[in-house]
Amino acid sequence: MTPLTIHSIERCKPFTELLARISEKWSLFIVMLLGDGPMRFGEIKRAAHGISQRMLTLTLRHLERDGLVIRSVVSMSPHHVDYTLSELGHSLKSPVNALGDWAFANRSAVERARATFDDRHKSNATDGDSVRRHVVGVD
Repeated sequence: MTPLTIHSIERCKPFTELLARISEKWSLFIVMLLGDGPMRFGEIKRAAHGISQRMLTLTLRHLERDGLVIRSVVSMSPHHVDYTLSELGHSLKSPVNALGDWAFANRSAVERARATFDDRHKSNATDGDSVRRHVVGVD
């Protein structure tokens, strides 16, 4: 198999779909939050400052569908729902920690690269759309 066939769009599609889901704004945060143990919906909402109830519901549903989160209805009075990481969800914590470590270690380098890029393209662009057109060669 050549590198071209290994990295074909068709072969990469399942991976890119999963990575897109995992890397959604709230997904990684919720996975890491649940890594500390089961939580109720309201506890997650309070910990995830700024997330809407609808977005939290959708994110938890997607993580449950992907097998990363387990939703358990607890029939004690009062009834409540607990969310916890599945075994698969726990297996995601280590790579996410590694990615977080990389981001933390390289944050300054990325900021410097952005500043260099912005300085280099300042004369050619006045806004983000102009920068994007210049980079891809579209005027």
